[in-house]
Amino acid sequence: MNKTEVENRGLARWRLAIYFIFLLCGMASASWISRTPAIRDTLEVSTGQMGWIIFGLSAGSILGLLSASQMIAGKGGRFSMVVGLLVSGVGLAVVASGNALIIHPAVVFAGLAIFGFGFGLCDVAMNVEGTMIEKKLNKSLMTGFHAVFSLGTFIGALAGWLAVKLHVSVSLHLLFVVFVLIGGTSLLYRLVPAGTGKEEKTLTGKKMLTARERLAVWREPRTLLLGVIILGMSFAEGSANDWLPLIMVDGYGTTATAGSFVYGLFVAAMTIFRAVGGKLLDAFGRVAILRASAVSAVAGLLIVMLSDHYLIASIGVVLWGFGSAFGFPVALSAAGDNPEGVAARVGAVATAGYMAFLVGPPTLGMLGESIGLRQALIFVLIGIVCAGMASGASRPVAEKREPSGERTV
Repeated sequence: MNKTEVENRGLARWRLAIYFIFLLCGMASASWISRTPAIRDTLEVSTGQMGWIIFGLSAGSILGLLSASQMIAGKGGRFSMVVGLLVSGVGLAVVASGNALIIHPAVVFAGLAIFGFGFGLCDVAMNVEGTMIEKKLNKSLMTGFHAVFSLGTFIGALAGWLAVKLHVSVSLHLLFVVFVLIGGTSLLYRLVPAGTGKEEKTLTGKKMLTARERLAVWREPRTLLLGVIILGMSFAEGSANDWLPLIMVDGYGTTATAGSFVYGLFVAAMTIFRAVGGKLLDAFGRVAILRASAVSAVAGLLIVMLSDHYLIASIGVVLWGFGSAFGFPVALSAAGDNPEGVAARVGAVATAGYMAFLVGPPTLGMLGESIGLRQALIFVLIGIVCAGMASGASRPVAEKREPSGERTV
């Protein structure tokens, strides 16, 4: 076997490992979400109190995202992913103990915070790995990685449903997920090269970025515009995840089952487009696809807001799902164009996306309480329009042109 064949085989294993890590993260995330009703009942708390408990996950996730770039720069992506996955496992184990050994809301809050911290670390690291694999293969792959994450959430939700049907306790279910996380990590990490994203010394001879230089990426115009793209599109995705079933039930008078089915259409549309997204991006480019996505999402939202029948609204939901598919992975891929400071930029853009997921849907809920959920979607529509207008920032760095028309690299 010659050197090229060895490198190609190593690259194929690396790519496969990252696919499975995305899958594991999606599965772990959906697993605990699927058991939130049982967790609430065990803790004997109200829905409002459960919201504060779940806030632990949000706080932990943001801390993990903000810490990730420094860890990746110092230790590399593989180390950060392993730490993130293992910490997430510890967090789930604490949540499990809070439903069996020490039944107390504070224990579950702490477990979710630990889980969120590990998840945030791993999220940035696996996306950095994904951008590096894209560079090696010169192919668009990030939408595919995120499609596999969506598949993982489906598997996790299905496993949660099965656990409920079989009367499996929350603690036993979550401990099994911990076992899968740790077992999967021990098998997969060997397939990932060490040092991806590490910045001990760059190709230009510069030393590792300082903390001040790492924070400075937040002031870069391109990074800020990528943040606008991911904010708008993540707001669209997160709003559907949190509110679409209720929009169908309250806005169209459907049954809860029908509302869940329509939400399933949204998830299916988004997952399918992410699965084929790499080919579309390679054929038409990031900017064209993001602009088309914005048009699709706007059209879908307008149909949902203005139609009189839930079947017509369902067509709008599918267009909404198509339009939401590309924003998050494409913005992260674009953030990884420059190998110097890649972890800082991917971390900054990912943080903007998470802020939209965490802050946007609750804000929509408060607005919906005043003017109705269907009417409140106007704010989601505005976010998507802004994302579409900023889509030019996703153009690969090598294709940017000076005013004279000459290309820069």
